[in-house]
Amino acid sequence: MALTIDEIRHTDQFPPVTADQPNGKPELSIPERDTRQSIVDTAERFFRDIGYQKTTVADIAKSLRMSPANVYRFFDSKKSINEAVLARFKGELEEAMAAIASEPRSAGGRLRDILALVYRVNSARFADQLRMQEMVCAAMEESWDAILGHIARFDALLRRVIAEGVDNGEFRKIDPDQATSCVRTALIRFHHPLLILQCERVPGPTLEEFIEFVMAALEQPAAKAKESA
Repeated sequence: MALTIDEIRHTDQFPPVTADQPNGKPELSIPERDTRQSIVDTAERFFRDIGYQKTTVADIAKSLRMSPANVYRFFDSKKSINEAVLARFKGELEEAMAAIASEPRSAGGRLRDILALVYRVNSARFADQLRMQEMVCAAMEESWDAILGHIARFDALLRRVIAEGVDNGEFRKIDPDQATSCVRTALIRFHHPLLILQCERVPGPTLEEFIEFVMAALEQPAAKAKESA
């Protein structure tokens, strides 16, 4: 079932994530944090409405009734603002994944739900939002280190669940690191913001078929039989 942005932001499954001050910077006061958050909120709205390329720092400042110089107190460039918007998106997804990964139930059930969650969240945010896809393209060109950081955290959550499944006998005796890389790579058409829409035009498995394929590769025959019973 598709999710709206408001549903992503305002449910217990998706706890709010703020645009934190980058490491190494002095800690902000509460009013300063509120101002920084307002800049990120406003930038996201502009990116969604007119696109990343057309948005200027002056547009964001004018909407907030402040000077561009005040925006630059918190962000040294539009690229940095984009990184903060992206960090919030990815942080919300990572927190929702972590909540599922921590649930006291089977590794197989948790992994299924994480894979479905990733598709639902990214589809809601990006599938029909060409201007938001433009923001992602800019991040991939200008902020690759931020993308790599998300991939590392994403992998850590997948690896945790897969390793627990191996340890408790649900999954085959496989290398969790290698399995994590394979699962993430296979997931790309259901995960990558730019490919979700494009791949809908290309014959391929449904999300449910993909998840069944992944689980068939991971699970012990006994675990599969028990789950289907």
